[in-house]
Amino acid sequence: MSLLSIYRHHASRPANPGEPSLVTSDPELIEAQLSERGLAFQRWSATIDLPQQASQEQILSAYADAVAKVQRQGGYRTVDAIRVTPIHPERETLRKKFLAEHIHSEDEVRFFVEGRGLFSLHVGDEVLQVLCETDDWIAIPAGTKHWFDMGSQPRFCALRFFQNPNGWVAQFTGDAIAAGYPTLDDLVKRA
Repeated sequence: MSLLSIYRHHASRPANPGEPSLVTSDPELIEAQLSERGLAFQRWSATIDLPQQASQEQILSAYADAVAKVQRQGGYRTVDAIRVTPIHPERETLRKKFLAEHIHSEDEVRFFVEGRGLFSLHVGDEVLQVLCETDDWIAIPAGTKHWFDMGSQPRFCALRFFQNPNGWVAQFTGDAIAAGYPTLDDLVKRA
């Protein structure tokens, strides 16, 4: 179940964000709240069962129609599939890198075809945490401060769309803001 939590970010007490002002699992409300802030969210259909050992090429081929649609609409030249499981050899390194607040010079567009991950978006004086799950499509505009948590036992596969042929390129802000907000593991414990 997709989930949106909105926090008021207080720079004077970054380690204690307090309670969220809004928590919702209603996809239409999630889409509306993100849209008000210049972000995009949609529910698509990820109905293809992928083999556990599916290669990136097999994953992209399985979702060729969705890939072509997004590429046409956004001019994305490069598409890849990232799949991380608890046995992924680089899961700890990837988690640490993605958990640091960063920006990109292009939109960050993801379609979750398996599992879940937590995007935290630092927009003005708010932090919006979006728990994306299978069927969720999200677009984060270039320059938006954010971080991503795949959890200590990651299990997700997402299609990633890029205009830059080099793929994922981040500029880290150096802000330790992520340490003050719930992680994916925290959200799972609360559920």
